[in-house]
Amino acid sequence: MNWITNFVRPKIKAFMGKTDIPENLWHKCPSCEQMLFAKDLEENLHICRHCGHHKRLSGKQRLETLLDKGSVSRFSLPKVPLDPLKFKDSKKYIDRLKDAKQKTGGEDALIIAEGKINELPVIVAIFDFDFMGGSMGPAVGEGFIFAARLAKQRKTPFICVSSSGGARMQEGILSLMQMARTTAAICELKEENIPYIVLLADPTTGGVSASLAMLGDIAISEPRAEICFTGARVIQETIRGTLPEGFQRAEYLLDHGMIDLIVSRHELKNEISKILRILFHK
Repeated sequence: MNWITNFVRPKIKAFMGKTDIPENLWHKCPSCEQMLFAKDLEENLHICRHCGHHKRLSGKQRLETLLDKGSVSRFSLPKVPLDPLKFKDSKKYIDRLKDAKQKTGGEDALIIAEGKINELPVIVAIFDFDFMGGSMGPAVGEGFIFAARLAKQRKTPFICVSSSGGARMQEGILSLMQMARTTAAICELKEENIPYIVLLADPTTGGVSASLAMLGDIAISEPRAEICFTGARVIQETIRGTLPEGFQRAEYLLDHGMIDLIVSRHELKNEISKILRILFHK
């Protein structure tokens, strides 16, 4: 019998009392692995002060950091069949949807809202990666089309923040159809000369990157964001070769003309409002 472990330590703990320590008080940076105080991280827009890594934001956090405080008005997503294919793998798709809704508090992987960026009115469609990896199904497609047509109707700039793993496999061909449908909605904006600006956040991949995410009049990215169609590991195993350093990162895409700007989260609002003022001659 260990006298210190089994007798002395419990007595000391009982004497000192239980100390409640809040959960998630510290976060470890996934890039430099430094420990970051949660409050400090939040005040710095979830950017690591040591290495500048831009931590992924939820859809709600993105909405709060991008639009002016007090200007936000959200819209509900159009109603679509929840489980058209009755899909089931290790778990029923309908149950996965319920879990994702409970986790995020959202209707699906897209948030639609109107608001202002430095006093300039905009319509925004923001992907929420926390909702099933920001995957695009009919609900996301319908929501994006609704937002694009609202921007067209109001002659208001349309801004999309993409953060997605691609088309949602549980809805099969119905998900893939959203690539064409969202592209058609973007063409409607272009016909009316309505600016469509895309912010490619980490990660933007799959069918989303192959459609709506790469069709912006201006393509902006945050530093070091992963932007691709197929993951680097799959490509490397297929070609059996070594990929270039920084492959599929925002800086690599900028060097090769795939995006227009890389902007720190601190400067996003000012940069987007500056672009909009130029486009509208204000």
